[in-house]
Amino acid sequence: MLGPLLAVLAAYLMGSLSFAVIVSRVMGLNDPRTYGSGNPGATNVLRSGSKKAAIVTLLLDAAKGWLPVVLVKWFGAPYGLGEGTQALVGLAAFLGHLWPVFFRFEGGKGVATAAGVLLAFEPGLGAAALLVWIGMAVGFRYSSLASMTAAVLAPAIYLLGGGTLWAASGQIALAMMGMGALLLWRHRENIQRLLTGTESKLGSKKKP
Repeated sequence: MLGPLLAVLAAYLMGSLSFAVIVSRVMGLNDPRTYGSGNPGATNVLRSGSKKAAIVTLLLDAAKGWLPVVLVKWFGAPYGLGEGTQALVGLAAFLGHLWPVFFRFEGGKGVATAAGVLLAFEPGLGAAALLVWIGMAVGFRYSSLASMTAAVLAPAIYLLGGGTLWAASGQIALAMMGMGALLLWRHRENIQRLLTGTESKLGSKKKP
């Protein structure tokens, strides 16, 4: 029992590393929580004008969701860590991004971290979710809409691809549903702006 708990705690702490803030500080940029949407994520970092910082943030935020899951997947079996633990550590890393202990529990919306978790669960699933995101982003140019669509469709893609709600793998499906629900909740202001036509499009700079 101690093994899964330690794995979940480590995943949460890893998720609590807010790379939007860390990368911005290292690269001499303004704190992303002080401009644009105020969200410490790659999309808002892009509004700083630094594509490099946004890309680095995106990759690191995805990596902190991917790494704890694959570590359990690759090395956890001898310690009794199975698919159920994979689901829990993926969710823990995601929750760490949303409510990071190192940053006063003020985190981002979790899109990149959720993508990393999905990629670790099943590479094909992560790729399919990415294709959905790209299709929506290119078609409508709203990052929020693309993210919410991919999050909602991910569990369905998983089930259609052979996943199940039964046994241990059911916990993976439930973890994805939980992440999807939280992503929608974190995007509630974006939903309101989408409905009123005031949501910022990709590539636009949002005034403070």
